[in-house]
Amino acid sequence: MSETIVRDLIDPGEAAINRYRASGYVEDVLPIRPKDRSWKTPQFITVWMGPIHNILSYFTVMTFFALGLNAWQVVGAIMTAAVIVSIGYVLNGQAAAKYGVPFAMQLREAFGHKGALVPTWIRGIIAGFVFFGITTVSSAQAFNVVFETIFPGFMNIGDGADIMGLPIPTAISYVVTWVLTVGLFLGGQVFLGKFSTWANPAVYILIVIAVIIAASNAGGFGEVMSIRPVDSLVTPLVFITCVSMLVSNWAGPIVNTGDYTRNATAMKHPAIGFPVGVIGSYILFALVTVSFVASLQVATGGDFDINRPGVFVEAIDSIGNPFVIVLLIIAMNIGAVVFGVFGNMLPAGLQLAAQLPKLFTVKSGAILAALIGTVILPWQFVENTDMLFLFYSFIGSMFGPILGIMLASYFVERGRTQDLNGIYADYRGGEKGSLPAYNWPAMTVLILSFVVTMAGRIPGLSSIEFFAQVNNLAFFSGLIIGFVGYTITIFVNRHRV
Repeated sequence: MSETIVRDLIDPGEAAINRYRASGYVEDVLPIRPKDRSWKTPQFITVWMGPIHNILSYFTVMTFFALGLNAWQVVGAIMTAAVIVSIGYVLNGQAAAKYGVPFAMQLREAFGHKGALVPTWIRGIIAGFVFFGITTVSSAQAFNVVFETIFPGFMNIGDGADIMGLPIPTAISYVVTWVLTVGLFLGGQVFLGKFSTWANPAVYILIVIAVIIAASNAGGFGEVMSIRPVDSLVTPLVFITCVSMLVSNWAGPIVNTGDYTRNATAMKHPAIGFPVGVIGSYILFALVTVSFVASLQVATGGDFDINRPGVFVEAIDSIGNPFVIVLLIIAMNIGAVVFGVFGNMLPAGLQLAAQLPKLFTVKSGAILAALIGTVILPWQFVENTDMLFLFYSFIGSMFGPILGIMLASYFVERGRTQDLNGIYADYRGGEKGSLPAYNWPAMTVLILSFVVTMAGRIPGLSSIEFFAQVNNLAFFSGLIIGFVGYTITIFVNRHRV
């Protein structure tokens, strides 16, 4: 293969692309050549600016207060997570930026041609199903406030009755949110891209206005930064646990960030754009969190249940201006919808269509994800902080080791190179490629990491402090076990050779 370097990017050449295409690979999974790329620093700055301000992310940070963190510690945890997320985007996006290879194909070097299906399905389907449901129910709870404001008495519909544990008013809001999300997905990525581009500025304007009002309600930013709803000891492990939870919220996009960085016109663009966009957005996110809780504390005299993640909706309502409240919730839910479509429905639909093409198209697969995301009764995960912890430990225990193995594969095993011929070998056509069908060392490390990180949830082992803490730090635990474990196998195999 005749590769050339173009602006520090690898161009496999037209002949190689045509050969891969002739082997049956569709356009969506072929390497993007440098001349066909269009993303520069501004695109990487703005790609996640809107979705960061989604309701589920704010629900997550409510658990930080429940664990005893004060305002300054919450801000510190949020900004620490922002830095880590940025580093994850930059490091795991390098291979795709350099070679233009998408996430699902990139995994073949680390896990093997067939083995790559396991992490691909974990990212695209399992996470897509669960995240869709939880994101949608979080948004639905926020929409309750909108409907109650527009239609007084809305929350009394059903006289306290519920459907499978979901109050009837929230069930109505859930259906509305579900239809809106699926409808925007069916409208197509071009439409959604234009929609989010128009909506993002509105989101930020409304959020800034709301922060000013909330801080004023609390008596100023001095009072805002002095809040501490729960007075309990905060150890370094508790702080790191909070950081791990918020990082886990973005673990999926970190793992498949190559699907975005492969569009980079130069390596420097994502390296600059991601940190600026993520860290800058999280500064405002942190101000929203602490100012809204401070406003709620003043409005209620401290009488609110911080152990319920959905209390953030009450914090929004404490702003007091119905017009701003309605617009703010709609704006935040725009971020949630975009995240639900690009981060959950689309990956699930792509994987179902790719692996079961006779049964699913991308659209039908995505709709199935939306249906299953409802059948799992996602509202149970946002009932209290314990359930949200369970969700993030489960997600972190899967994504952490996948990320660790990918980083070890690219930086340690292959010295920042990719074997494109091996990745795109026609195994179904009988071609003997340079990559194995299953990379068993990587598969073994992935399985062992999941078992170890989730052991803290098993009765009997949960009482053992070591396993409990490993589970609390599931994403970081999995990342370390994945990276170190696979690196050890690399050096062992080299020594044998």
